[in-house]
Amino acid sequence: MNIPNFLTIGRILLVPLLVIFLLEGRQLAAFWVFVLAGVTDALDGFLARVLKQKTDFGAFLDPIADKMLLITSYITLAVLGFLPKWLAVIVVSRDVIIWGGIGILMLYERDFKIKPSLVSKVTTFLQLLTVVFYLGHEYVQPIFHLGIYLIYSTAAFTILSGIHYIVRGLGILGDPESTSHRQVNENQK
Repeated sequence: MNIPNFLTIGRILLVPLLVIFLLEGRQLAAFWVFVLAGVTDALDGFLARVLKQKTDFGAFLDPIADKMLLITSYITLAVLGFLPKWLAVIVVSRDVIIWGGIGILMLYERDFKIKPSLVSKVTTFLQLLTVVFYLGHEYVQPIFHLGIYLIYSTAAFTILSGIHYIVRGLGILGDPESTSHRQVNENQK
C-alpha cells in the first residue's frame, strides 16, 4: 500500500463522515470534510506522479472514490433541500449510465481507455463547485443569488457530458476493430 492509495482510501472513509455532519446539521464541518476530500484527491494524483507510485489499484479506486463523494453529496444535499432533487437525479443518472456503458463494453470485450474529455472535466469542476458553493453558503452569502446559474450550468454540462459518453460508447461498441485482442486471437484459432 503506497501513500497515494492510502489517501484515496482515506477519501472514501470521509464520505460517511460528510453525510453524518450533514444529517446533524453541521454544514461547516461537512464543508471542511468535503474540502479535505478534495485536497486528498489532488494530493494522491500529484504524489502518484511525483513519487512514481501509479498503480492499477489506484487507477481503479480513484474514480470510484470521486464518484462516491460526489454522488453521496448530491443525494444528501438534495434530500436535505439544499439542492434541487432533479439536479441530483441528473448527476447520479449520468454516472449510472457511464458505469453501465463501461459494463456493456466489457461484456462485449471491447478495448477502450477511460480518458476524461474536456466537457467531462468541466462537468466535474462544476459539480464540485456546486457542492462547495452550497455547503459553504454561509461564506458566499453576498453572491448566493448566483447559485441558480451554477445549478443550471452544472445540469447542462452534466447532460452534455452524459450524451458525449453515450456517443463515444456507441462508437466503440459499433466498431469491430475495438474487439479485444483476446477475442480476435481466439477467433483465429
